[in-house]
Amino acid sequence: MNDMIRLSPVRLIDENNEQVGVVETDEAKQRARTAGLDLVEVAPQARPPVCRIMDYGKWKYQQRKKEQKAKSHAKQSELKGIRLRPGTDEHDLEIKTNKAREFLDDGDKVQFTMLFRGRQMAHQDLGLRSMQSIYQGLSDIAKIEAAPRMMGRRMTMVLAPDRKSHQQSKPQASKPKEKKPSAPQQQPPQQQQPSPAPADQEAEPAKSS
Repeated sequence: MNDMIRLSPVRLIDENNEQVGVVETDEAKQRARTAGLDLVEVAPQARPPVCRIMDYGKWKYQQRKKEQKAKSHAKQSELKGIRLRPGTDEHDLEIKTNKAREFLDDGDKVQFTMLFRGRQMAHQDLGLRSMQSIYQGLSDIAKIEAAPRMMGRRMTMVLAPDRKSHQQSKPQASKPKEKKPSAPQQQPPQQQQPSPAPADQEAEPAKSS
């Protein structure tokens, strides 16, 4: 970089990412100083070497940010554990389901473990219903990786994030309902007026007593 570049000439790319061509190294350094930037050797194995005028400090910062972003996307999925009891009430079950949702949203898998003791072994159906209820509550963002099964006195189930289901479950904007034209209001029927008596008919004279 800068005065450490010894070979001459070099193929130069300016600060606007445009090809300048093959120039002497001293001229390339002068161009970089005039622009207030650095002359960086980006392809030292080429002949002639390729150099670029850039802000080296800014470039290093951007590279570091890209590496950090790549590491965050490459986060390894962890297996989180949640313990249950065969007699877990609905309120506690809801709390544990919400906690599992947080793990799944972070991209982690969740293993549910239910321990049966003594006479509880006779009520494995209750444990299975609890596992099914948990999955139904998380089916919008999760898929079953390991279905509920008994291992000794333990029933386990593993759920994994399902991004496809998560995207499909996002609410879509509803289309505005078209207003149906209102039916024309019917006018009440008009009462017919009695027709006048014919002109040629005369009223009868009143009888005298």
